[in-house]
Amino acid sequence: MNQDGPSFRLAVPPVYDKSSVNSPTLATDFLQHSRDQMTAKKVFSLVFVRNASEILLGMKKRGFGQGKWNGFGGKIEPGETIPEGAVRELQEECGLIAKELKNVGLLEFKFEGDPTLLEVHVFETHEYHGSVIESEEMLPKWYNLKNIPFKNMWLDDEHWFPYMLRGEFFKGHFLYRGEDLILKYNIQVLDKLSE
Repeated sequence: MNQDGPSFRLAVPPVYDKSSVNSPTLATDFLQHSRDQMTAKKVFSLVFVRNASEILLGMKKRGFGQGKWNGFGGKIEPGETIPEGAVRELQEECGLIAKELKNVGLLEFKFEGDPTLLEVHVFETHEYHGSVIESEEMLPKWYNLKNIPFKNMWLDDEHWFPYMLRGEFFKGHFLYRGEDLILKYNIQVLDKLSE
């Protein structure tokens, strides 16, 4: 996640019901909870630029998520498709233009007491042009895949990043209490993502 959502403080480790991980009932409960309480949905893109041994992350310099490393992305604007929004956000935040995007995951976040569902479409690209630049919002930096700075990232990243790095399509549901407590989560491996 990159904008318009709660920030997570990393001082408190995530707590979750381990029995719920990869449990089909959590996904059903999550969706029912969302249908019962949801009045709005915000759609986001999240793009990771990769090569064989590294991943490009950006440290948020201001606003929501300040001081945390993440991919590049944000809200989808009216009139643009999700991939168009992803390409736009990537260019605005680090100067790179994706030649090709691969849709690798879908994340849904629900927060107790908040009726808004956050839907995050996760992409990666190995094909891009341009030069990496620092923007007003993000400070980009390449990280070796063996040294990803999870302690300075969103709490949920450590749970779903391994799926992305292994090249598996995934769908994740996270239910939070407040900003620093994961109550339950579920990650499903998919054959492919629906278009």
